[in-house]
Amino acid sequence: MATTQNDQGPQEIVQHLHAYVDRAVALNGGSTRARRPNHRVKFVWPPHPVSYSYHVLSTDWKGSASFEAYGESFPVQVANTPFGVFGRCPSIWHEERGETEEEMLQRLRVTSQPLFDRQLAINVALERPGRFTGSIQELGRCDLVKLLYCSDRDVANDASIEIEVHASDRIFFPALVSIIADRRHPLRRSAQWCVLDLFEDLPSFCQNAQDEASAIMAMKGLIWDAEDDYARTIYKAGVVLGGHIPHAHGGPTLIECLEAPSRIGRRAAIHGLFHVVEWMPEMRDTVVSELQKSAKNDPDEVLRNYAAMMADDIANSDTDHTPDPMFPEED
Repeated sequence: MATTQNDQGPQEIVQHLHAYVDRAVALNGGSTRARRPNHRVKFVWPPHPVSYSYHVLSTDWKGSASFEAYGESFPVQVANTPFGVFGRCPSIWHEERGETEEEMLQRLRVTSQPLFDRQLAINVALERPGRFTGSIQELGRCDLVKLLYCSDRDVANDASIEIEVHASDRIFFPALVSIIADRRHPLRRSAQWCVLDLFEDLPSFCQNAQDEASAIMAMKGLIWDAEDDYARTIYKAGVVLGGHIPHAHGGPTLIECLEAPSRIGRRAAIHGLFHVVEWMPEMRDTVVSELQKSAKNDPDEVLRNYAAMMADDIANSDTDHTPDPMFPEED
């Protein structure tokens, strides 16, 4: 019997992930530079059916037509009414209206593009041709991991939700840590953001303290050598360490990251330490002392000022803190 994706164990998923990243780098001309992902736009489909607003009756749908897109022909049911020509395409759950049948079909094709874009993006991430017409919930484990790298961040979010449903199986954990440790896939930042969002509930994915420690080290590494903060991923790592797992590991790890070679990482650590003290007031004096050292010794003037202001906010038990600074090269 052939092995299916849902028969594959944790290490097999990791092996598939590494090979997937290798192929992505090759397709990117060998470059491992991270790309800036787009903002997430929540996908809602189908749109409101326009025929409902005009009270088109079921008996009005007497005609038929079609439109072409991406090498496919999409059958359309047509209703000619005093309010114009209506068309509905059952295969994509979409309707449009026009003054003529030609106009209606043109508008139907154009306004279907958000669905097509999403379906095409899914199949690009899955390394498949054409449109994806299935359900993300029915995908196997390796495909769900691939979708975390989808260029459509709402798709990646949907994949992470499905992975979260299976958190207690612990099947995905090694692959998720590998994604945090990834320094090669061009779309790694949005994938890493999704994993960090899942790791806000890190114990649900870990089998033991060793697993938790490996996740902490991966997040530390992400902060330590960060070259950019696309998708606010490095910022997110600081928030997860400081605000969700500050006990035992998070606080000390962020203090260590005040010495990171990456100034983007040091900025995330300064921010994350504010959240540490929110959950662990007993660390206030230590955190303030370390931030005051950074205020004197950090090689970047922007971060020296930021650390000084954050230390003051924490020392005075402020419920809010100074905004994160932006570096000149950041938009």
